[in-house]
Amino acid sequence: MDTRVADERTLLPDAPCVITADGTYAARLARDPRSDAWFPERWTLGGPEPYAVPLPVHQPEEPGTEVQPMTDGRVLVRRVTQGRHAFSLLYPTGPGTGELPLGAVECPDDDTRLRLLPPAPCGQRAYALAAGRYSTAVWLVAGGSFGPEHVAEIPGRCSGGVWLDRTGRMLALDREVAGRTKSLVVDLERGGEVTPLLQITAGSDDRLLLADVDSGLLLISSDAPSPGTPRLGWGVLGSTLPVRFPESLRLPGCTLTPFAIQPGQVLLPELCAVALRIDGPYGTWVGSWRPAERRLHQLAAPEGWLAGSGRWTPDGVLRLPYATETEPCGVAHLSPPIAPPPDERPPVTTAPIPAARPVPLQQAPLDRLVTK
Repeated sequence: MDTRVADERTLLPDAPCVITADGTYAARLARDPRSDAWFPERWTLGGPEPYAVPLPVHQPEEPGTEVQPMTDGRVLVRRVTQGRHAFSLLYPTGPGTGELPLGAVECPDDDTRLRLLPPAPCGQRAYALAAGRYSTAVWLVAGGSFGPEHVAEIPGRCSGGVWLDRTGRMLALDREVAGRTKSLVVDLERGGEVTPLLQITAGSDDRLLLADVDSGLLLISSDAPSPGTPRLGWGVLGSTLPVRFPESLRLPGCTLTPFAIQPGQVLLPELCAVALRIDGPYGTWVGSWRPAERRLHQLAAPEGWLAGSGRWTPDGVLRLPYATETEPCGVAHLSPPIAPPPDERPPVTTAPIPAARPVPLQQAPLDRLVTK
């Protein structure tokens, strides 16, 4: 058995805890053990100790309700009501919960799938992706002037969603065309202008999973090295070097899902630590990997880990949120091994195939916003 890579076809459940881009707040849908009812819960992570604030409203939430924290402490919720996706902001008000309705988005047909995109880097806006049969819409659902605003329409069915800048302007999506998936960039300030991002070979399925603005490190899923079997690879934003697919990111019988990249490593993509969720026949645990190393460090997850969620500190400490019966709001700190100095680093495994257009980000309008 080979390593499995989570993508849109074998998608793992969404991370049960969503963290703002700056790491100050988190939100999740929690369950009351007494009534078995679901309710949003906000976690404050920016202080000396994490703490949770429940945000129940007049009726329990459905299990599929999406939640997303904002940097002002409010929590965005998406509820499906009679085929309409309704959005509200929740906030604590003394003993109760305040709610600010934002409006709703109605999908044109049953084939359209709408979900929230990952938290925007600015923390003040939130976006949703509505993937239809023939086109995909990007909606600004929080932080606009009035209600949900349609900001872009992209031909084709798109999935994924990775931010490539600090302002929430450049959004990478994975678009399926003629049975193949390729990554592209949507400029939300230029009417949804599209720029090609990732094409390793003409016949491969290439997806962008994660990106770090400081270092330019990209985590990629592609079946170019082994057609029909996605593998994890890495590249650099703005680089013309081939995407590499290290053997260290192949773990037989397991699914590897990257969920966090170490920030603050300006122009040092090979030294950035990457956190991965590892799902195998014996459970779920944590992986830590750096492009400059030959090995994947496997670490035990804390009890009650909200699997698939976490954040690196700039100095290389991995913070993992967890919830147990005795400690309903906790954050574990892991310090994986640090990469050796640059002059002692082993060579990085390169891709077994050529890549004519690995990450063509020199193209306008993207090159003026990325670090070479």
